Amino acid sequence: MRGLTVLPGGRPGGGRLYVNLPDGRAVAWYDRRTNRISVLADDRREEILAALRPYLSGTVSIGPPPVPTAADLRRLALPPDEDLAPNRPGEGLLGELEHGSAGTRARHRLRQDLAARRRTGELLDVLPESRDWRVLHSIDVPGTGGIDHLVLGPPGVFCVQSVPGRRQRVQVGDLLLTVGRAEPRPDPRRARLAARYAERVLTAPVTPVLVLVDASRVEVAPSVRDLRVTDAVEVLASLTNGPATLKPPDLEALHTLARDRRTWRSPGAAG
Repeated sequence: MRGLTVLPGGRPGGGRLYVNLPDGRAVAWYDRRTNRISVLADDRREEILAALRPYLSGTVSIGPPPVPTAADLRRLALPPDEDLAPNRPGEGLLGELEHGSAGTRARHRLRQDLAARRRTGELLDVLPESRDWRVLHSIDVPGTGGIDHLVLGPPGVFCVQSVPGRRQRVQVGDLLLTVGRAEPRPDPRRARLAARYAERVLTAPVTPVLVLVDASRVEVAPSVRDLRVTDAVEVLASLTNGPATLKPPDLEALHTLARDRRTWRSPGAAG
């Protein structure tokens, strides 16, 4: 057992734990979703089991890795520069703040937008991979302003856009929303455009969602029916309290497609 370390793969609390040698090479992984240990070095089986024992629960199967699916093969072939999975919430805004030439007022708005996206991202990242939830952040989508967060889970696919409420009343209409007495913002329209683009490239239904962060009160026009509006407190309940419509293999295939940056460059998807 000496020399073997157990480390999580992907987001904290995610679906896999990897057993590594001191040089970083993996000799096994434990998939919490399937309760299976896949062994790459059979001569170390007993050491691997001893290292993983504190993390195991229930009846665990053990054996060689399963034959990779088409989604597995595509993920393994994904160049690191094209993988969106490491993206942080608000990554594009962070670049604008660090290297852009925006004025003082514009930079203040950017910082507010960045804080809202980070707050929403923190909440979404607790969705458990072990229960087939996947979350991507900061997807650059031509002509839409981008997707703040893409959430994939058993109830479906959600295009989530974050809006800073600034502890003021927020009024949401069909095309615009207003925070306090500030100028109206096009977030409702932006959310729909981004969701429509995602539907075309993923060939799956996508629900647009607006998350209002730290709003004192939210008023939604009765005509707003195709856009889900929630606040940071209720966002997880809003996404998870629905019937399952996607099976795990379909979710994994959609996630593999969505995390590939090249997917979002598909010609003719916008419009």
